[in-house]
Amino acid sequence: MNESILKKFTRYSVSNIFGMMAISVYILADTFFIARGVGTLGLTALNIAIPAFSFIQGSGLMLGIGAATKYSILKAQGQEKEADEIFSLAVISGLIISLFFVFLSITASKHLVKILGADESIFDITVTYLRVILCFAPSFIINAIFLCFVRNVHAPALAMIAMVIGSFSNIVLDYIFVFPLNMGMFGAALATGCVPVIGLCILSLHKLRGKNNFKLVKYKLDFIKIFGILKLGLPSLITEMANGVVIIVFNILILGISGNIGVAAYGIIANISMVVTAIYTGIAQAIQPLLSNCYGLKDTSGMKKIFKYLPLAFAVFFMAACQNNDEENFANKAYVNASDIAFIFNKENDSTLQTMAVEGLKVYFTATPFLGFNIIISIVFISMEKAVPAQIISLCRGFFILVPSAVILSNVFLMLGVWLSLLFCECVVAIISIYFLYRLIKSREIFKERI
Repeated sequence: MNESILKKFTRYSVSNIFGMMAISVYILADTFFIARGVGTLGLTALNIAIPAFSFIQGSGLMLGIGAATKYSILKAQGQEKEADEIFSLAVISGLIISLFFVFLSITASKHLVKILGADESIFDITVTYLRVILCFAPSFIINAIFLCFVRNVHAPALAMIAMVIGSFSNIVLDYIFVFPLNMGMFGAALATGCVPVIGLCILSLHKLRGKNNFKLVKYKLDFIKIFGILKLGLPSLITEMANGVVIIVFNILILGISGNIGVAAYGIIANISMVVTAIYTGIAQAIQPLLSNCYGLKDTSGMKKIFKYLPLAFAVFFMAACQNNDEENFANKAYVNASDIAFIFNKENDSTLQTMAVEGLKVYFTATPFLGFNIIISIVFISMEKAVPAQIISLCRGFFILVPSAVILSNVFLMLGVWLSLLFCECVVAIISIYFLYRLIKSREIFKERI
């Protein structure tokens, strides 16, 4: 049994890390090709519009993770009909929510761009990018839901393949649309919008191969079930929304301090951060189906083993990240590479942009271990239907601590204060996460046989 759980944990972790890194790559590809094909103003426009992507992705993850967690528990308990009803409810809800985003694209794109803070120099290209992304909301949301369910029916490799191929396609399409076809911001947005469509086509193989364990069924509208899904998925929505809100707040603060150049620098950092965050999210999403299954089966032995492997996985990744023959630690490694990373996205060789981006990258990479710990612990609580601690962790990371600290520190230290607020927030939230985890383990509630 021990070997079986370890094998599953390893398989899920590796698949999900590669898959989530692939997802982050297509936003990073946009950043690179826009930087090279459009320039600094394009980077600024991208960072102004990108919160919309966070809200869309958050909606999909809320329904996907919330419903898939409930689905895994019900399946483990042998409640097949109820499990399929949860899947059906998630899909229908996803379609309804996605239509709202499409409506915003048609009727309110220009108003949203004004609210997000775009000035005249980047207004039109920001509207273009935002409008396309919002129009593709149905595919983003449904793809996120299907990815969560495919992982929960023991097919993490297929989920990984869908994400990897989708991301590779985005890189190819980004190049074709931005350079040979000279489609600019529209081309970059279109390439990104194609990713979930390609992903859904690949995920459909699960059905075609006759391995599909979840299906659409008729059901009575049950608001209690909807609430249950939303409650479990809310931390994921909060996390993504918080990312969007943080970008908006940071954009406003930075525009006041350094103008469009500062926002472009932040755009580089925000998009690089997606790659790092993807690694920890991959570990977290690997834990969710395994832990939820054990929780549903009342398998206390399995839960204990997963809790034992969790710090091991985190430690292995962190040690690998820190390993460098020339440098002492992760932070030093980031210090060495930050200038080269920033230069890749600095087409005009703007010295001000370079200096800001390098400074921000150094501070951000110092915060990544704390960030990773917080992401993983939040999913652990969700997996066991303990939504409140997960919600508190997510809210603190995005609203209660980060935003106030950014406002205060930016007034004192200007741009450095903006970057330091990221480190300060993740450190404080890590302490909160440790407290909740200590209470959970001390209570031994999850390790007791439940009737």
